Amino acid sequence: MKLKITLIVALLIASFGFSQTKVGTVDTDFVMGKMPEMKEVITRINSYGKQLDSSFQVKAKDYSAKIEAFKKIEKTLKEEDKKKKINEIAVVEQEMAKFRKNGSTLIQLRRDEFMKPLYKKLNAAIQEIAKAEGYTQILSTRGNDFAYIDDRFDITNKVMAKLGIKE
Repeated sequence: MKLKITLIVALLIASFGFSQTKVGTVDTDFVMGKMPEMKEVITRINSYGKQLDSSFQVKAKDYSAKIEAFKKIEKTLKEEDKKKKINEIAVVEQEMAKFRKNGSTLIQLRRDEFMKPLYKKLNAAIQEIAKAEGYTQILSTRGNDFAYIDDRFDITNKVMAKLGIKE
């Protein structure tokens, strides 16, 4: 009986020894910021932002023109026509508010779209290094609260070298 218990304990200890994990870290934001493709992404995002801004400026000019036109003819309009013009102005005002509200969301969506190929490239490099060096997990150092990280397990420089990025 003691032999069976000793054998079971030995097997449990052996299985814990074989199932050790190797965890590494990578500073993905740092690597992304150094990728040469990032300049093009920033340029494209800025260009899209300017497009949205010019669209908003057109709406703002239309709104101002409708207000000015209404002020000029307000005294000559019948009550029913006044209400109609005020409703037209209110619709433009609502469109502007909606456009303003959705603008940041649209830019974020476009940014995500432009960044997707960079994330794929980064992820492929991380996976390749992790498999080659026997890591079971790679954690991003950004956005996580780590009390301690051993620099020996940080693969940021290896990922940058894999992607051909010089510090």
